[in-house]
Amino acid sequence: MAKNFGIGNKAPVFTLKDQNGQIISLEEALSTGPVALFFYPGDQTPGCTIQLCAIRDDWNDFIKAGIHVYGINPADAKSHTAFIKKHDFPFPLLIDENRKVTKAYDAEQDLFITKIVKRTVVGIAKDGHIIYYRQGMPKNTEIIKAFK
Repeated sequence: MAKNFGIGNKAPVFTLKDQNGQIISLEEALSTGPVALFFYPGDQTPGCTIQLCAIRDDWNDFIKAGIHVYGINPADAKSHTAFIKKHDFPFPLLIDENRKVTKAYDAEQDLFITKIVKRTVVGIAKDGHIIYYRQGMPKNTEIIKAFK
């Protein structure tokens, strides 16, 4: 993880557009509840589809816990919209065009001569502090438990 970043630290604030062009602000989302950010490499890729479909399938558990869920990667609105429609996701996908938010959350990795999004889940309490941080594909039950 990046220096001075991790569980217990204040989450970097951001404002990004979702697939519909709606502006999503972390501060605004936190004003109504905790947030789970799912950084993922690509729309319509096998691992990402499995992970995001699992969130969809456990959606009622996220709602019961009051958690706002956002998927994040640099894909454009058209790609995100197609991904949502194909899999019926009930949560927005945010466009991190220049990967600034991805970098701020230390969710980037080198792949040969380029950098890609590293699958990372970040849980942020309503007070803005990071309460969960894990790279890879943790189980949704583990993620939701961190918010209790």
